[in-house]
Amino acid sequence: MAADRRAARLGVLAVVATLMLGALGARLWFLQTVESEALQASVDQTKTKTVPLVPQRGRIFDADGRILAGNDRMLTVAVDWDVISRSTDRAELFSRLSGWLEMPVEEMEARYDSERYSRYLPMPIKEDVDEPVAVALQERVEDFPGLSIIEDTRRVYPYAPLASHVLGYLGAITEETLETYLDRGYERNEIVGQAGIELEWEQQLHGKWGKAVYEVDAANRIMRTISVEPPINGYDIQLSIDLDLQQYAEQILQTQLRNRQTYTTRNPIVEDPNTREKGPMDPNSGPIVPYEAPAGSVVVMNHDNGQVVAMASYPTFDNRWMQAEISGDKFQELFPQTEDPDEAVLTNRAIQGQYNLGSAFKPFTAYAALSTGLIGSQDYYEDTGTYTIRSIEPEVCAAGVRCVLRNATCQDGLPCVYGPVNLRQALAVSSDAFFYRIGEEFYLRDRELMQEQIRLFGFGEDTGIDLPFEWGGRVPTDAVKEQLVESGAPGFEEEVPRLQVGDNILSSIGQGLMAGTPLHLAVGYGSIINGGRVLTPRVVQTVYEPGVPDGDAGYADLSRATVLRTIDAQARRVPMDPDLSQPIIEGLRQNVTGPGVNDRSTTAEELWDVNYPETAIRVAGKTGTAQGFKSFPWNDSSAFGAFSLDPAQPWTVTSYLEKAGAGSTGAAPIVKCIYLALSRVIPTEPVVVSDPLDLTSADVARPEPDTSLECARSSTPGTVPRD
Repeated sequence: MAADRRAARLGVLAVVATLMLGALGARLWFLQTVESEALQASVDQTKTKTVPLVPQRGRIFDADGRILAGNDRMLTVAVDWDVISRSTDRAELFSRLSGWLEMPVEEMEARYDSERYSRYLPMPIKEDVDEPVAVALQERVEDFPGLSIIEDTRRVYPYAPLASHVLGYLGAITEETLETYLDRGYERNEIVGQAGIELEWEQQLHGKWGKAVYEVDAANRIMRTISVEPPINGYDIQLSIDLDLQQYAEQILQTQLRNRQTYTTRNPIVEDPNTREKGPMDPNSGPIVPYEAPAGSVVVMNHDNGQVVAMASYPTFDNRWMQAEISGDKFQELFPQTEDPDEAVLTNRAIQGQYNLGSAFKPFTAYAALSTGLIGSQDYYEDTGTYTIRSIEPEVCAAGVRCVLRNATCQDGLPCVYGPVNLRQALAVSSDAFFYRIGEEFYLRDRELMQEQIRLFGFGEDTGIDLPFEWGGRVPTDAVKEQLVESGAPGFEEEVPRLQVGDNILSSIGQGLMAGTPLHLAVGYGSIINGGRVLTPRVVQTVYEPGVPDGDAGYADLSRATVLRTIDAQARRVPMDPDLSQPIIEGLRQNVTGPGVNDRSTTAEELWDVNYPETAIRVAGKTGTAQGFKSFPWNDSSAFGAFSLDPAQPWTVTSYLEKAGAGSTGAAPIVKCIYLALSRVIPTEPVVVSDPLDLTSADVARPEPDTSLECARSSTPGTVPRD
């Protein structure tokens, strides 16, 4: 019986062994036949390494081919994510690298823990590593598993901070924009445009990634190249900006703002309408208050083709800070969070400034009145220095509603009286009463008729310039008024939010709800002189195929470049026959040259009759003084818009200075000096490459050296420059 049981057990074991050997054989057959290709691919994959090839970002040139934004070669130490997935392996590798890279382990760990870097690319440990260090690390690859040296580029701005608001800067992809960039094929840890041309033209400048596949040994050393898919570099872009003129615009803007800060205005004595007591307009200020003049901008545009050749905004910044290796505390020191708009250094005031334009806006009110037949060019109005609103009942006025509006004050302290004036003369001397009447007449005829005409010039919408974050301006309507009331904006508490007669009257002189940017003003003025073509202003003029050859030091050789496309300004037309344009042009010319009316000079002739030779460009223009907070005189902002009358030199120039006083003493001198520079009457300083960025500096931008204000002299004593 025992023998039979042993035989049975052996039989069972034999069957089990046979089944197991059969299963093993079947598995071996399956692996060697059915899955042989997949397994071979898996083996091959473990022996290959894919390295992403970074595209070189397109460069940015000025109108002369000067390189404004370029690329410097940079080496980055990176490591494969798989190698550092275990904390012990990661700690060991980071500890070894710390001394070589002079970088704390904690900083490497912080990079690993952040979600900034793509898991499909090696994790960058440190950028801009010295070449000897990179070579030494590569020679010791067995001590640093998974490590690679990636050849990359770093964005450089050789002339920073010049044109920083136009060029913009680069920065890491934000969480808010991550999905958008991933959908476009970007990697998570890329550096992309954050402002200016760098942002607006990001996709054209960026290019497309390539990749190289290598065979590597067990120590991750490259044995051979399997395949290479070259990257496609970004397009090179040429701007219409002339850096010589841009530098001068920035210098004269900064110099004039500093000059205006040395001037003061009186704190006037006013009568309280309730108590009839007299006292200073602002009891919290002294009898004399200085102008703050904290900020401003300048736009120079070719009104034939819409190309912007200079765009200055102050305060400015050095766009190299955005890629400098500085601490968060240092960055906060340079770019503090602030609710004070005067300190907003990243704001491009030329396209983002939300301004009342003051009397510089009057040419567009004049056009509206002529084009609708509200007035004729030779109709006269008797300007007595004040205007009484006719559409408000006398008893309402008697109850305290302001119904009598005044002209600006003349030297005798009383409202200027001009007597009988037509449209041309009213523009020349800037008669407010003349335009108050137009504002009320429009209101009585059709509350939004004037606004319809004003919109033809592009006010109330984006100009379409190829820069981001442009403000579209504001043209007052019932809907706009309602939005302001609903938003709780200060001063808007009306129960029935709709345009009132006072809104139209103030809008007629560029005050109240009417607001725009200096670029709006430039586009509008240009359309008056170019026959009614409202142009889309452009900063980019040409796009080139990647790889424009280098020319002389600091320049690209555009003669050997391949043009991909040129950027032409689009335009829409405003009816502008000579019957409409000529009275306005003549009025603006008379504002610059004189004569005045009723023994009163025009608002600009005393500036332009000094140091402006006949050989310089003939100019027509208009001053503007925009009242600021609580109508305090020291909060008045200064505007000036002008265009050339020489078809061969089609330049429109506008300037706006915040809290800097009258248009004739603040913004107009800047425009005059720029026309002298455009006329080659005064020289501009040569542009030189910037010094290296001082990482210890507390200046967000190095101050430009003050330039001469001799070009801004006026026959009015004590105007500019101050002696």
